[in-house]
Amino acid sequence: MLRAQFSAEDRAVLLRRHLDEGIPLTRLAEESGVPIRTLRRWMSRYRNGGTVTSLERSPRSDLGRSGVPQDLVEAVEGLALRRPAPSVAFIHRRIADIASARGISAPSYSTVRALVAGIDPGLRTLAHEGATAYRNTFELVYRRAASRPKEQWQADHTLLDIGVIDRKGQTARPWLTVVLDDYSRAAAGHTVFLGAPSAEQTALALHQAVRGKENRSWPVMGLPEMLYSDHGADFTSNRLERVCLDTHIRLIHSQPGVPQGRGKIERFYRTITTELLPHLPGYIPHSTRGRPISAPQLTLAQLGGILETFIVSEYNHRRHSSTGESPVQRWGASGFIPRMPAHPEDLDLLLLTAAAGRKVQRDGIQFASTRYVSPVLAAYVGEQVTVRYDPRDVGEIRVYFNDVFLCRAIAPELAAEAITFEQLRGARAQRRRELKQQLRDRLSLADALPSDTRYAPTVPEVPPTPLESTAPELPRRHGLRVYENRLTSASRVFSTERMTAAAS
Repeated sequence: MLRAQFSAEDRAVLLRRHLDEGIPLTRLAEESGVPIRTLRRWMSRYRNGGTVTSLERSPRSDLGRSGVPQDLVEAVEGLALRRPAPSVAFIHRRIADIASARGISAPSYSTVRALVAGIDPGLRTLAHEGATAYRNTFELVYRRAASRPKEQWQADHTLLDIGVIDRKGQTARPWLTVVLDDYSRAAAGHTVFLGAPSAEQTALALHQAVRGKENRSWPVMGLPEMLYSDHGADFTSNRLERVCLDTHIRLIHSQPGVPQGRGKIERFYRTITTELLPHLPGYIPHSTRGRPISAPQLTLAQLGGILETFIVSEYNHRRHSSTGESPVQRWGASGFIPRMPAHPEDLDLLLLTAAAGRKVQRDGIQFASTRYVSPVLAAYVGEQVTVRYDPRDVGEIRVYFNDVFLCRAIAPELAAEAITFEQLRGARAQRRRELKQQLRDRLSLADALPSDTRYAPTVPEVPPTPLESTAPELPRRHGLRVYENRLTSASRVFSTERMTAAAS
């Protein structure tokens, strides 16, 4: 072992063998490879100091200082911070030329390389990659940390790496909107949809997050104190601002171009992408440039059901790496009572999709080719009402009269199960196709029937025309009118006029 590799503790152990065991220094020098003069110097320092600290190596007097003139050091840094970044060999040649012109010794290549490597990484990133890269890597970020459940919720959208089958039978990539509790990391609500994100989809996800869930394993509900989102058009819409104002929710937006404050919900999206989607047909890895590795088979409704099962059964009940607890356990640990809307119908009025006005008929309300009934509607026959519904479940609709909640009307044939609006529309289209096919089949059978001759009149038989005629066969005339034909026609007309005059 070299002397430079002996730490202060190693030196103390070596000297203690001489003091406690009486081993001569010459023998220790042979065993350790340390010169006898060095051991004696260590022994002198150890006896004078009496501690291990006295055996530590003294720092160099020129530690941290370079023998290169300061102006050359600044020149090296200035060249290294150019864009694009030059090589160390180029910088060394330029500095050597400058030093030669000044009549001083040029720094070595290793010295220039050490000076380049010693530049502040933040300064190098700012010079070579720009302010955005520097901000995303080195700037301090203020992360909002909630101290209790429902103090702050985050909402955001993401384009899922999977293909689904739309109602036209074509492949499309769906979007996912999630509402996440900041404190517990529990997913409070979600919705999957096709097309660009909109305020309507955000409202549907928030509606599911606030309302109580039918699944008792999903206890997350209530009105949050704060909703944190980005500057998307749907999050800055008048509709969402009106919802937050009427429900007493503070709407906070992150700084434009600074996504670090939304890292918790981005971490949830990464969990979905890495742990759920690869097991589904139609998964699209990033390396395939948008092409799925297997044929898409799921519909949008099926994907939504799988996502809810994953959230409720796995994610919300699994230990989180940051909190050390499962989201559901952390959500209910404080024993708080969620703040619910005073009138749930008012929340429906704010968040659910509004349809055109409908007139109450004697048999109920006709909406989306479906009949909805309620005993309350008996007193409003002939009145114009407003219908609101959840596209994910059209088994019932909310009826409002003059913007006042009236009742919930149900479709008797749909009330037993939850049916989405897309499923209902697809079922109607399928039924029309079946009826049209039946119509074509029946018409083709009718066309194939023999003709009806029951009351047809009897037609006398016409004797057959003899094959050979006694009339002389006239020469075949062509359609082209020539001079000879015109003379023949003129002579016929003259002969006819002369015979007429003679008869008269």
